[in-house]
Amino acid sequence: MSDIKVELDRIRERLSDENFLTNKGLSNEVGIHVFCYDPKHELIVRDFITRLTSESSDIFRIIERDMYNIFLSIIEDEDVLDDIPVLESEEGKESLLETLQNIASPDVFLEKMRYEPHEPGKDVLFLTGIGKVHPFMRSHIMLNTMQKAFSDIPIVMFYPGTFNGKDLSLFDSFFDGNYYRAFNLL
Repeated sequence: MSDIKVELDRIRERLSDENFLTNKGLSNEVGIHVFCYDPKHELIVRDFITRLTSESSDIFRIIERDMYNIFLSIIEDEDVLDDIPVLESEEGKESLLETLQNIASPDVFLEKMRYEPHEPGKDVLFLTGIGKVHPFMRSHIMLNTMQKAFSDIPIVMFYPGTFNGKDLSLFDSFFDGNYYRAFNLL
């Protein structure tokens, strides 16, 4: 079995840990966790998440939010999806990026991610699609926005890159920002 599959299997164990589910042992920090993986394992990670979210469990309930799908939903709601090629050719890539980031602001993402009621001690929020949504949404900005809305449940961000406890590096190539409130999941 490859290393990635061993690591993914450890996630199920972690999700079954009562201390993890209740955010205990984090010194009053918000329960934000990062699962880093080599981007070449993207399809293996996606398959694992699909299988895990479809399993029934009495111990935990996974709520998945794919950031790229949320982004597409936002720009479809604003009726700009079909205009993107024209905007890019007329205004340039930088202007298009700025326009899309203004439309799909962190607060708009957060509204699309919300659900109620949370089940503290059982719910785990999975953030996926982080690599697909870059550069339209930066992960550290989204995590900052989410802290208060999801403070009662653990958040697991599946991150194709590295996190050293302070810096996020998407695809091990792009500095994605500082975020010191998260913990490595494993």
